[in-house]
Parts: sequence; C-alpha cells; structure tokens
Amino acid sequence: DRVPWMTQARVQHSLTVLWRSEATAWLVGDYLLMPDHVHLFCAPRDWQFGIDEWVRFWKSQFSRRHMNETWEFQRRSFHHRLRSAEEWSAKWRYVQENPLRAGLMKTDETWPYCGTVHELRW
Repeated sequence: DRVPWMTQARVQHSLTVLWRSEATAWLVGDYLLMPDHVHLFCAPRDWQFGIDEWVRFWKSQFSRRHMNETWEFQRRSFHHRLRSAEEWSAKWRYVQENPLRAGLMKTDETWPYCGTVHELRW
C-alpha cells in the first residue's frame, strides 16, 4: 500500500539539504527517488551510528519539517553492502534503470529526481 509522494522537487530539496547539514553521521553519495521509495549510496562518517539509527534519524527530521503533509516513509529499509567499485557500478546502473523499468520515463529522458550529495570514493 505504498503511496507515491517522493518524486517532487520540494521533497528532493528537503532530503538533500537534510543529508548535507544534519544527517551527517553517514554521507550520502548518489541517490535516486522513486515515487514511493528512495535508493541511496552512502558511507559511514561517524562509526558510533549504525545505518538503521541514521535512517530513522533523517526520516524523523524530514517528517518534522513536513508535519502538515500526509507523507509516510516505509517503516523498514533494505541495505546492501557494496564491496568493490565494480559492484557499485553495476548496482548504480540497475538503480538508474528503475524509472525506465517502472514506465516513468522514456529511454532518451533523464530522471530529474536523482543526484549526488557527497562525492564518495573507493
């Protein structure tokens, strides 16, 4: 019963500002918003915070900023650890094709709800 609400410029802006300025225990590299979920590639910056704790934090901060909205994040999240540059590249290609597979864009279009917050290197 996921509700499509994430593919909006103001949602994208709010998330990227949050990831840059407050939710900094992990660094967000590349991200892609789908109507009802987000894909993001991230790396720990502060080893005191696990990824689940960090995700709960930025979701709660986002929700506080948008209390008048009926937007609701999924309760759980799925994590996949990438162990090589090759694995990262393959996974990012797969993520970038999500809007196309979902019929949200044509092959010659650029998906507007994606970007990079921090440059992450191997």
